Amino acid sequence: MVSNPVHGLPFLPGTSFKDSTKTAFHRSQTLSYRNGYAIVRRPTVGIGGDRLQFNQLSQAELDELASKAPVLTYGQPKQAPPADFIPAHVAFDKKVLKFDAYFQEDVPMSTEEQYRIRQVNIYYYLEDDSMSVIEPVVENSGILQGKLIKRQRLAKNDRGDHYHWKDLNRGINITIYGKTFRVVDCDQFTQVFLESQGIELNPPEKMALDPYTELRKQPLRKYVTPSDFDQLKQFLTFDKQVLRFYAIWDDTDSMYGECRTYIIHYYLMDDTVEIREVHERNDGRDPFPLLMNRQRVPKVLVENAKNFPQCVLEISDQEVLEWYTAKDFIVGKSLTILGRTFFIYDCDPFTRRYYKEKFGITDLPRIDVSKREPPPVKQELPPYNGFGLVEDSAQNCFALIPKAPKKDVIKMLVNDNKVLRYLAVLESPIPEDKDRRFVFSYFLATDMISIFEPPVRNSGIIGGKYLGRTKVVKPYSTVDNPVYYGPSDFFIGAVIEVFGHRFIILDTDEYVLKYMESNAAQYSPEALASIQNHVRKREAPAPEAERFAFTSFHWLHIQILLKGSCVDIPTVSFLFYNSIYI
Repeated sequence: MVSNPVHGLPFLPGTSFKDSTKTAFHRSQTLSYRNGYAIVRRPTVGIGGDRLQFNQLSQAELDELASKAPVLTYGQPKQAPPADFIPAHVAFDKKVLKFDAYFQEDVPMSTEEQYRIRQVNIYYYLEDDSMSVIEPVVENSGILQGKLIKRQRLAKNDRGDHYHWKDLNRGINITIYGKTFRVVDCDQFTQVFLESQGIELNPPEKMALDPYTELRKQPLRKYVTPSDFDQLKQFLTFDKQVLRFYAIWDDTDSMYGECRTYIIHYYLMDDTVEIREVHERNDGRDPFPLLMNRQRVPKVLVENAKNFPQCVLEISDQEVLEWYTAKDFIVGKSLTILGRTFFIYDCDPFTRRYYKEKFGITDLPRIDVSKREPPPVKQELPPYNGFGLVEDSAQNCFALIPKAPKKDVIKMLVNDNKVLRYLAVLESPIPEDKDRRFVFSYFLATDMISIFEPPVRNSGIIGGKYLGRTKVVKPYSTVDNPVYYGPSDFFIGAVIEVFGHRFIILDTDEYVLKYMESNAAQYSPEALASIQNHVRKREAPAPEAERFAFTSFHWLHIQILLKGSCVDIPTVSFLFYNSIYI
């Protein structure tokens, strides 16, 4: 392919040159597939890969395509839903604009004042554009105050137009029903709302004061008071000023007495005292409000007035040297009123402030008088009297009708009919007791011990049961925490002390050896060594004379079998000779 002609040369054969770098001279593909559909596209590259300029979109076409809505593909666009309509009574519910204002009222028939300034609050309710005018109530003013204009829509001119919140601002006059109100200020919410609506607020003004009210606030003319205290001045100065104290009356020392709380009121206007009861729910008392009516309380009586019948006659100044005053009521001190001693433990904030200003007392802390539970009484068992077991005797202290102490049933079932028997000798300085032999029976089911002494003819000692079944306490254990003898305490050579009598273990039966072998962990090394030495001595060869010598323990064991069973004499003889020759 021939490239473009060189600038300045005619487009004739021989004046054009071939570009040796071009190797591809095919035409651009104008058909293709997209998403499974055949589409036609305009070629952008000519033969040889040269860029085609006439197939490119112009900027106007590109702008048109960018702003063109895909109506054919997606259809007509849906309009956004309109915003939810919120009515005014919902949007502005409980939203009220408050303005501080005043109006001037003429006083024609008075020599002390010509006009009166009355301060009011103007409320504008945004939910229905209604307004109301309320005058704060001043105590003892003698003027009918409160709601001057009830809530309604107020007309601002003769054409019937009503006041709107856009018409209200600080520093303006508004006329309502012939009265002109001067708006001086508004609250914070009103200021924020009006500024958010683009209204420029005027600077606030000072509230006008009533000249007659200010005149009354001036100090009274000074004059010399009489020698006695002016009760009228006290009444006017301390009217409705009451000191409140919290006190308790502790009557626990008397029979059926208790600690009760009261409130003491001290009236500063006439130095009278009142005591009120404090009732609690379900306290079992009648709901009488007063313990003592309001009256003056004497502190010190004259000497001759001790026998004065106070219960039927009132006490006058002639019988009293000193009355109770405010300085006598101090937190943390006790005072006696009509025979009862009250302890003051707290007062209210006004009382604290009054004592700080009047007497300079600043430290009036609250005293904790809450009921403290007494320490629990330790349950101690009485000393052991020596009769029966300690567990049985202790049951009399646990219940009115004593019950037998609980037993270890599992231990009794496992160790039922298991008895360990030992041969023992009495350790005694008496020569007659050296030949006495005793059989100890230890019952594993109940940890009890019984002692049996076999009768011996012509010994002068009556044999038989020496000690019935019982638990034996070790000599060095305490009465409160007794320690009883156990299987591990019985071994050959052990000393067993039973109620002041000392016994030495000499021998055991075969069942004890098997029990010790199967329960070796319960026994000490000393006990196991004594049993091993005993077994070695028994298995060692003995002279002929010693082989026929029958041990006393075997003979005693056979006697026990004879006494407690139905074994006949030939059977015993058989056992006797077999025990010798085995």
